[in-house]
Amino acid sequence: MRLASLADVILKSTTELAAAAKEILELTGADEENARIVAEHLAAADECGVHSHGVCHLPGYVVDIEAGRLDPVAKPSVLQDQQSYALVSGNWTFGQVAAQYATELALAKVESVGISLVGLVESHHIGRLGHFVELVGSRGAICMVWGGGYAEDDPHAVPFGGRERLLGTNPIAFGFPGGHEPPMMFDFATTAVAGMKVVTARRRGETLPPGSLIDSSGLPSTNPDDFFAGGAHVIFGGHKGYAISMAAEWLGRLLTGSDAYADAQHGGRILGHQGVTIIVIRADLFAPLGAFEGRADEMARRTNNVSPAPGYERVLVPGELEFRTRERQRADGIELEDEVWDSLLDLRERLAAHAA
Repeated sequence: MRLASLADVILKSTTELAAAAKEILELTGADEENARIVAEHLAAADECGVHSHGVCHLPGYVVDIEAGRLDPVAKPSVLQDQQSYALVSGNWTFGQVAAQYATELALAKVESVGISLVGLVESHHIGRLGHFVELVGSRGAICMVWGGGYAEDDPHAVPFGGRERLLGTNPIAFGFPGGHEPPMMFDFATTAVAGMKVVTARRRGETLPPGSLIDSSGLPSTNPDDFFAGGAHVIFGGHKGYAISMAAEWLGRLLTGSDAYADAQHGGRILGHQGVTIIVIRADLFAPLGAFEGRADEMARRTNNVSPAPGYERVLVPGELEFRTRERQRADGIELEDEVWDSLLDLRERLAAHAA
């Protein structure tokens, strides 16, 4: 996929982008705290270059608020609470608000028990999963996030060896604390490409990488139009990636019991059955945190020092690209597509006129 040319890009600071997002969310009726959390999360995604989970989601959130599928003022609550684990309801508020609450709860529990697990149900789109594993890593702990349940009403992906839709994009993220080097983390859909990337490619008239989709006949396709004409996502990594996607379904939907909380009036076809499991592990369980971080730094440096293959400039640790992008865009400004920024201005104008 091509990158936007400089002519298509406008530079915005993280603060400016978050402020614009927060204003739009408040115009929809969101309270100040919810609007701030979501706006900061979306701007942070754009800041590290993950535009598929940034402010481009705002128009969709507004649609769901206006349709009653998303409650902009609700707060998360605890449904079950034990020493080392808990189940949280997002009460159909913003997923970023609910997932941050669940992550903070897992962090609070891990202090005394070493390993904690928090499930999340009744929540809207939680955004970039990497945001939460990075938060945990900054507190000296390891984190895993597993999401499932996205396909119960609207499957998008075929299982390995199949041609009929069964699964969702089932995202996962792992994060680890680091010392002086960028921390190791990864965050991805278990489909070959994320759902928003297919939407974006179709909007731009672009093709997708080989291995992204099949068409309605089950044949490989790079045309995003084929997905909307009865095709499907392909799981990454053949049978191995397929197994990981299934594990996300088991840990996300089945473990949390999210089906029991599905509500036809909330969440919509993709998010109504969403279940998310957040697992946090103290990195100092068996050795001091400083020793863990030192070994992490040594491994990162050893990785970077591997001679690059032809066509590559440098061997990166997973998550390093986002880390470096964040550093650069904090200094120079976020490269946001003109059409995304214009859509936000149009949305703000419409909402302000309605409020008046």
